[in-house]
Amino acid sequence: MQPLKIIVDNRERNLDIIDGLSDSGIDLNFAQLPVGDYIVSERICVERKTISDLESSIMDNRLFEQLDRLHSSFEKPILIIEGNEANHRLSKNVIMGTILKLYTDYNVQVIKSSNPCETVVILSKFAEREQNIESNRPRLTGLKKAYTTYQWQTLILGSMPDIGPNIAHKLITHFKTLKNIANADTKQLMKVDKIGKKKAESIYNIINAEFEGGEEA
Repeated sequence: MQPLKIIVDNRERNLDIIDGLSDSGIDLNFAQLPVGDYIVSERICVERKTISDLESSIMDNRLFEQLDRLHSSFEKPILIIEGNEANHRLSKNVIMGTILKLYTDYNVQVIKSSNPCETVVILSKFAEREQNIESNRPRLTGLKKAYTTYQWQTLILGSMPDIGPNIAHKLITHFKTLKNIANADTKQLMKVDKIGKKKAESIYNIINAEFEGGEEA
């Protein structure tokens, strides 16, 4: 029996989900997806948003455009909303109205997840259920195998606050190794395009701060 397969958008920055899926024995492939974050079958593509992401995309009117493209591309579009409802910035009526509009106007199924670990379970179950039928395995041409050295490097850098894929690429291109980045001071970091003093100090402090104990986040 072939291993389960999920295609992951290569801009996905949550390493807990990526590691959790890999540890579950799922064969991951990375590609820059035109829509969604995870393709689990020919029918199903999943967009994952934290509650903060969801609210930001509602406020700047990106959400319905994103989910309209998802609906146009896949038979069964899924939105996973991840996080604690107590942290809502928008009212519950706005959130509920948005979810109802996604369901009625865009045929998007909304699933709530408490945390990345639960998201891993949801994605794994979708893949298992769908891929029992061979024809439903996810397909996308031109994929590269997951976890190249470059992908690991950019994923690690991209997990830092305000460091997206473009800046992660600029950092590793400039310094060549993660070790060189770790050894750089703020002035050296600021030589990289798009990295100002504030961002350089943030990178430096995260790398060099001593662990003070406490519970895991």
